[in-house]
Amino acid sequence: MPAPPVGVVGLGQLGGSLAAALAAAGRPVSGWDVDPAAREAAAARGVRITRELSGVVVLAVPLPAMATALDGLAVDPDATVTDLGSVKVPVLDAVGRTLGRRFVGGHPMCGTERSGHGATDPALFTGARWALCLEPDTELPRWLRVAEVALAVGAEVVPVTAAEHDDAVAAISHVPHLLAAALAAAAADAGPLALALAAGSFRDGTRVIGSDPGFVTAMVEGNAEPAAAALDRVLAQLSRPWPELVTAGHAVATRTPGRRTVRVPLERAALLALGRAGGAVHRRLAAFVEGWVPGQG
Repeated sequence: MPAPPVGVVGLGQLGGSLAAALAAAGRPVSGWDVDPAAREAAAARGVRITRELSGVVVLAVPLPAMATALDGLAVDPDATVTDLGSVKVPVLDAVGRTLGRRFVGGHPMCGTERSGHGATDPALFTGARWALCLEPDTELPRWLRVAEVALAVGAEVVPVTAAEHDDAVAAISHVPHLLAAALAAAAADAGPLALALAAGSFRDGTRVIGSDPGFVTAMVEGNAEPAAAALDRVLAQLSRPWPELVTAGHAVATRTPGRRTVRVPLERAALLALGRAGGAVHRRLAAFVEGWVPGQG
């Protein structure tokens, strides 16, 4: 069957990059943004600018705007709606309540500290993990439509539940933003000499806090409980003897588990098991998906 069209609401870094990548791949893609400059930039990349959206509709707007992102737009009643938000349980509560089974939550694990349509990069999703929520009432055909959009732009799909996603990203995304903020502020307290001597390790450790403060605040506050629990785990690690801590961290950062190819039936429990094992989907087959899990191939 022909791939359904994609409509992107919000044409900043993530939404603009997705729309540009789909347009470059020849996929029918339309979009809308409240910013005329973002609309103009997207149109120059081959995106049809319109308020009428169908097929798979992607909400690429800030978390506080998710619940009202479709206001004033003409969305096909049968369209599958997904999002790119960095927190899933609050979005599921706000958007899923209105859209019901038409909604499939998603979160591509990519992006940079830059923002806005000027940060658009059609290659942004290549090789990225794209978390895609499979709740008990998720309609699998709709989940697959969204998964195919992610695969079309070079991402690998990780099946998760919203709660599992929020627990996981608290540890590997949200707490790192807080730690980067703390590191930058502490270095400033150390004085101008410390900042003058700062080099690669400091730059790498503080890069993400160059993101828009409003975005970071909405992200960590929207996932407050999992973020607090993850931060407690970091504090517990810091209380270990330093040689022991350094050795443990080095072992994690330098591990090379390899990959083992698997085929998984199109069934919720099997797909979630793949995600929980640390694997991802990279290809859709007729009655299966093909992917990988960590391990020797």
